[in-house]
Amino acid sequence: MIKKIISGGQTGADRAALDTAIKFNIDHGGWIPKGRRAEDGVLPARYRLKEMPTDSYPRRTEENIRDSHATLIIARGELTGGSLLTRRLAGKLGKPCCYIDLLTMDEFEAAIILHAFVQEYTVHILNVAGPRASNDPYIYQAVKGILETLIYMLLMETSPDDLKSENFILDSPRPDNLPQTLNQALALLTKELSLRTRCRIANMDDSAIASLYFSMGDFLRAKLGLDAGNRNLIQDCAGQGDASEALPEIEDAVMIILKALKSRLEKDYILRIMK
Repeated sequence: MIKKIISGGQTGADRAALDTAIKFNIDHGGWIPKGRRAEDGVLPARYRLKEMPTDSYPRRTEENIRDSHATLIIARGELTGGSLLTRRLAGKLGKPCCYIDLLTMDEFEAAIILHAFVQEYTVHILNVAGPRASNDPYIYQAVKGILETLIYMLLMETSPDDLKSENFILDSPRPDNLPQTLNQALALLTKELSLRTRCRIANMDDSAIASLYFSMGDFLRAKLGLDAGNRNLIQDCAGQGDASEALPEIEDAVMIILKALKSRLEKDYILRIMK
């Protein structure tokens, strides 16, 4: 299982990788040039990247390759600029490098190839690179989609059996009684989930919270009216999430709610060993 995702913090492919890691509670990081420079200004503090003593982009690229088990490059067509340098440096440093050319495959095919790559090289720390947003306005969504599909594949292989078998089938609320804010949604879920489920969520490791997406995802979407267009709740989630986009997609809102639910349940249902 991938335990950490790193990148250089640039817009486009780099930022998509970091946002995906944050969404799934996967550790993230990487090196960024002095001043936390990116083409859209200073990289926000929520991205936990280390600042280089130099403003050199090539030096940053080299350090990220060194600090990872393997590097993924996602782009379209012949590599140029920083992406080409990344592949050359990976070869020079003897690090595995996977290039996904989106002109020759779709995102699902890319995820399958990437899955085989991380399994073959036992990749725990993945460095992600690719074009910046100004060079490819659509690369952010493509990279995010590929990495999310990869993570789902890996989670399906590693999720504990007790999480897979948990039963979250509950009666859905009336359309006129849907929670409109994140706090209302958390109150509803806390009230209706069984004590066993509340304790299980509260005591699970942060890195395993994404596993709940498989057992609770469909339930949350129906229970909270997300698939029915509960835009007020989705909008409120936008103010709580870490993703770059102003309004999260439904699946992103589900992850924001799951993480917030775990945080709330930890206050009352965490199991502590008394000495």
